[in-house]
Amino acid sequence: MKLYFTKMHGIGNDFVVIDAIRQSVALTPAAIRALADRHVGIGCDQVLLVETPTRADADFRYRIFNADGGEVEQCGNGARCFARFVREHDLSDRDELCVETSAGLLRLRLLADGRVAVDMGQPRLEPAEVPFFATERAARYPIAADGVELEIAAVSMGNPHAVLMVEDVERAPVAHLGPLLERHGRFPNRANVGFMQLLAPDHIRLRVFERGTGETRACGSGACAAVVAGRLWGLLWPNVRVDLPGGTLEIHWAGEGEPVTMIGPATTVFEGWIEQ
Repeated sequence: MKLYFTKMHGIGNDFVVIDAIRQSVALTPAAIRALADRHVGIGCDQVLLVETPTRADADFRYRIFNADGGEVEQCGNGARCFARFVREHDLSDRDELCVETSAGLLRLRLLADGRVAVDMGQPRLEPAEVPFFATERAARYPIAADGVELEIAAVSMGNPHAVLMVEDVERAPVAHLGPLLERHGRFPNRANVGFMQLLAPDHIRLRVFERGTGETRACGSGACAAVVAGRLWGLLWPNVRVDLPGGTLEIHWAGEGEPVTMIGPATTVFEGWIEQ
C-alpha cells in the first residue's frame, strides 16, 4: 500500500510529514527508522504525523518520532512545518491553529511574510518537571561528564534540554559531550543538549545534539531553551536572534510566568509516496 508523504524542513531540521487523516497509517518503530534512513529511506531528523485530535479544544493532533523510532513530546521546527503542511494540503484555511501534542497544546500562527510563529508555552524549570535529578531548583547545575566538570541549565520546553555555554560553537565538543549529556543519569528521559555562544545580549549562536537523533542543523525547542537559560543567567534581553547551522530563528521570552514565542520559516522540499 502506498504511503504518501511530504519532505519539509525548518532551517535545515528536516522532516517526513505524513497526513494520517486522509490515509491509513500504521508505523512501527522499525518502519520509522527505515523512513528516516538517509541511505536507503527518504531521510529525515524526525517523522511528523498529522492526526485528528483527541480533545475538543484542538484543531489537530501533532505527533513526533525521532530517527531512532522513539516518540517524543515536542519539536518546534516541526511545529512550523506542521502549520505550513495543513495549509498547503487544504486541511485548514485558518491562520491560527491549536494543535494537540503529548506535552500539551501548541498555538501556531501563519504570518503574512510566510514565516510561522509558535507559542511554545511556558518553560518548566523545576527539576522534577524537566525531569532532572537535583535537590533544588537552580539557574546553573554542576554536572560531570567524562571526568570534566561542567555547568548547565536544565529546562523543559515540553521536552528536556541541557544548555551549556561555550566560547566558540565551531570548536565545541558537540560530538563528544552531546551523547554523554543526552544519556546522563541525571536526565531520566534523556535530554537534548545545546551548546550556546554569546555574541550580544540579543544574539547567540547555537548547536544542538538532539535526543535520539544526534546533532541537527537546527532545533527550535533547543533555541527556546537556550534563550531561557541565557535570560535566567542575566545574559540576554527578551528578544534574541539565534543563529543555528541551518539558519536563524527569532525567540522572545519576557520572563518567568510568560510563554516563549519562536518565529521562523518552514519550507516544502518535495512530495512523494513509498510502499509501506
